[in-house]
Amino acid sequence: MSTTEIIRPTATAVMAKKSISANRNMGQILRWLVLFGGGVLMVMPIAYMISTSLKWPHEVYNVNLIPVEPTLDNYMFVLEDGRFYMWFINSGIIAVLTTISNLLFDSLVGYTLCKFKFPGRTIVFIAILSTLMIPTEMLVIPWYLMSQSFGWLDSYWGIMFPGLMTGFGTFLMKQFFETVPDDFIEAARIDGLNELQIWWTVALPLVKPALAALAIFVFLGNWTAFLWPLIVTNSTEMYTIPVGLSGFGDEADVAWELIMTGAAISTIPTLIVFLIFQRFIIRGVVMAGLKG
Repeated sequence: MSTTEIIRPTATAVMAKKSISANRNMGQILRWLVLFGGGVLMVMPIAYMISTSLKWPHEVYNVNLIPVEPTLDNYMFVLEDGRFYMWFINSGIIAVLTTISNLLFDSLVGYTLCKFKFPGRTIVFIAILSTLMIPTEMLVIPWYLMSQSFGWLDSYWGIMFPGLMTGFGTFLMKQFFETVPDDFIEAARIDGLNELQIWWTVALPLVKPALAALAIFVFLGNWTAFLWPLIVTNSTEMYTIPVGLSGFGDEADVAWELIMTGAAISTIPTLIVFLIFQRFIIRGVVMAGLKG
C-alpha cells in the first residue's frame, strides 16, 4: 500500500470532522438565535410598559420605545392617589390568604389521595382533575349566584373563595407525595404519631420544593386576577390592583400612561417573589414533570 493511499482516507476523515463541526456550530448558532428571539418577545411587553409609564399623554401613541421627553409625573400621580395603596393592600391580603389556604388544603388532600387506600379514591382524583378542563368563564355565573345567595358580594371572602383550593395544586402535591417513601410514614405511625402529625412533621418537609412552587403560582395568579374580582366587587374600596387600574381614565379617553405606571409598580412584589424563589420554581416544575 502506497503512502498516498494511506494519506487519502486520513484527509477524508479530517474533512468529515470539519463538516460535522461546522454543522454543530451552525446548529448552536440557530439555537442561540431562537432563544434570543424568544427572549426579545418576552421582554418587549415589559419594556413597552415601562416606556409608556415615562411618557406624557400626548406621546402615548408614539411607537418610539424611548420617550422623547421622559417624565416621572405619572409615578408621582399614581403614588399620591390614595386609592392605589388601598388596591395594593386588597391584592396583598387576597393573594397571601389564598396562598396559605392552598398550601394547607391542597397538600392535605394530595397527601390523603396518595397515602390512604380507600374505595373511590381514583374517582375522587379524576373528579378533581376534571375541574382543570372547565374554563373559568363557565364558572363565573355559578360563583356569582353562590356569592349573592350567601351575601359575599363586594367582600374579601367573595373574591377569595373560588381559589381557596385548586385542582392543579392538589394534583401537584399528590405527585410529589408519591416520592415520599411509605417506610417513613409507617415508621412515624409506629412511633405513635397520628395522621395529621405525620402530614405536618414528616411529609411536608420532604416536599418543600412543591410547596414553594405552588405558593408562587397561587400568589402570582391571585395578584394578577382580573375577571372574577371585577365581577364580584361593586365599590372602589374593594377593588384589586388590576381592576382599579382599569378605571384610570374616562369614557372619552383611557389614561394608558397611568395604567402602565400602576402596572409597573404592581410588578415589584411579583419580581421580588420570583427572584427569591426562582430556584424552587425550576426545581419544582422539573421534578413534577419527571414524576408525571
